[in-house]
Amino acid sequence: MNHPLMDSKPETPYLLLNRSKSEHNINRLKRHLNDLDVPLRPHVKTAKSLEVAQMLFPDGPGPITVSTLAEAEFFAAAGYKDILYAVGIAPNKLNRVAQLRSEGVDLVVLLDSAEQAEALAQFCTSNRASIPTLIEIDCDGHRGGIAPDSPELLHVATLITNGSAEVRGVLTHAGESYSCFTDADRTEAAENERQTAVKAAERLRAAGHAAPVVSIGSTPTAHATKDLTGVTEVRAGNFVFFDLVMAGNGVCDVTDLALSVVTTVIGHREDKGWIMTDAGWMATSSDKGTSSQPVNQYFGLVATRDGALIPDLVMIDATQEHGALAMRPGTDRPLPEIPVGTEVRILPIHACATASQHDVYRVISKDDGPIEAIWNRTHGW
Repeated sequence: MNHPLMDSKPETPYLLLNRSKSEHNINRLKRHLNDLDVPLRPHVKTAKSLEVAQMLFPDGPGPITVSTLAEAEFFAAAGYKDILYAVGIAPNKLNRVAQLRSEGVDLVVLLDSAEQAEALAQFCTSNRASIPTLIEIDCDGHRGGIAPDSPELLHVATLITNGSAEVRGVLTHAGESYSCFTDADRTEAAENERQTAVKAAERLRAAGHAAPVVSIGSTPTAHATKDLTGVTEVRAGNFVFFDLVMAGNGVCDVTDLALSVVTTVIGHREDKGWIMTDAGWMATSSDKGTSSQPVNQYFGLVATRDGALIPDLVMIDATQEHGALAMRPGTDRPLPEIPVGTEVRILPIHACATASQHDVYRVISKDDGPIEAIWNRTHGW
């Protein structure tokens, strides 16, 4: 049965997904990790879609990473039973975790503090439950986690086991790899990520904790790693679509980007040198993640409706429902003549943020091809 939105020409703005490019991106990372003999536990927080997950797991549900319990519940209902919730656990969410586990889902949670460990232990004791846990390890000072040589690591592990919970292992995320702009720097970040996680796991095992899981990963390091000794799984999510941040880092080419937002030209501001569209930050997001990169792509690059990049035309500004296209500062190219009513595409700065603005993907197999399907996305926390 066709999706009800397939019956009419879509109104802009809408989210377009090139399925062939996604398949290419997926196969690229799978081949790399297969060569290193370590499985992928993809992060589905970017996609939030069963159909995209089916591209990752064509033979049936496999192990996934989620960023919200709503994602966990959504994918569990579709048969995904091996799920890692890779955000530090808030005590008020433990009832939902326990409910999913009672339904046969091997849901693993994450924590990085004594306070979280105490709350988890108390919950497990009070509810006669055992919830498996990964301890987050800080490998580069980017966000959360415990230093691998910190006394707190063993203290947290003891609190977990004393409360009848399970120390399943460790997890780290090389967030600073997003600021690496050379292959050598990304490879160095990947090796640091690996060594940090393995060291933490070895400390836990020496103290009597089984810690069978050593989970690492980010899109930059997953592609750059050359040695995964001691690692049991790699996580990444952005790689399915890629975006301008990843292209700016050198992880992919702009031609690899599988997502774009289709928008319509609605006017011109000749005094400002702007072409106005009907896609503001509510359609593309307000993420400006390339602003600290060597080349600032502002709110996104601009392509024709058929996917041909328009040289030096960028989405220079955005309000809630208005986008402003202009020539990149410093270029001597003239502003192209694009009439009102013309559809163009915006290539996203951050695929996760852009996709989250939309309820569905409109799917194509090639840039100049027709829309072939509509895939739903899940939302919420």
